[in-house]
Amino acid sequence: MGEISGVLAAVLSSGLGGTSIGATRYLVSAIDPLAIGSFRFGIGFLLLLPLTLLRGDRWPERGDWAAAAGLGILFFALFPILFNASLIFTTAARGALALSTLPLLSLVIGAALGAEALTWRKSVGVVLATLGVAIALLSDLTSAPTGAWRGDLLMIAAALCMVLYGIWSKPLIRRSGPIAFTTMSMAGAACLILLSWVRGSFAPAAGFGAPQWLAAVYLGAFGAALTFYLWAFALERTTPTRVAISVTVNPITASLVGAYLLDEPLRWNLAAGIVAVFAGIWIATTTGQRGGAARATLQTDPDVTPGSSSDIAAGRRRA
Repeated sequence: MGEISGVLAAVLSSGLGGTSIGATRYLVSAIDPLAIGSFRFGIGFLLLLPLTLLRGDRWPERGDWAAAAGLGILFFALFPILFNASLIFTTAARGALALSTLPLLSLVIGAALGAEALTWRKSVGVVLATLGVAIALLSDLTSAPTGAWRGDLLMIAAALCMVLYGIWSKPLIRRSGPIAFTTMSMAGAACLILLSWVRGSFAPAAGFGAPQWLAAVYLGAFGAALTFYLWAFALERTTPTRVAISVTVNPITASLVGAYLLDEPLRWNLAAGIVAVFAGIWIATTTGQRGGAARATLQTDPDVTPGSSSDIAAGRRRA
């Protein structure tokens, strides 16, 4: 049940991330992307900090502070800079597809670093979900500006930041807690805020009306605080690849929000892409019949002890 709740939390996190793209696109005409990131993660930090203090959650240990700070800069400062910069050179559709390489990168890098096993079910699920994103965005991928490959590479670099955060943060989250760790890591957004202040990026906010402030608060509350708490919650309970594959939901929900708020058309390929994405997620996050039976044996058979040959063999059969 713990792993299932982790997968569901990751899917919800990515779904909220997709709705945040709509809010970001609404704000981008009023203020630059750097300031948007500052508002998003700054508000998110201010919301999570009192919640963490009131709950009395366990903060990362002193020995983990440097790692938490480094991961915070990686995920909450460098990632949004790369993400926003990529969209200067490429289209939103191509950027979404490039970001959807996240589960593939997580699968390969996780296996290389020994963070998780490379299995055929995960591999098939990741490929199918990524293909689903390509199908969903099919009509928007053909038009691209000159030099769009630079934006694609920047977005893949942003995805790499997410992969490394997912792999390296997992043990730290387990030693503290998802809310406290996310709060401490999100303090890395201070780099974004400082850079925005130096560049004068906050100046247009003086002319914000109620709709712009509502969009900024939505990004902070749902697009940062809740989204990345759920992401950390998922990492605590399941593997980085099973968390990462949920990011393929992001462009799907972004398309649905765009259709509702921005009157963007919905086409047949979006429906086909949704089916492929969720089929891929199901394959990658579930186990085969033999794997399920092996896990049940480990839980119920007193003759199978941790570290025994039967235990190891059963573990290898898990999908």
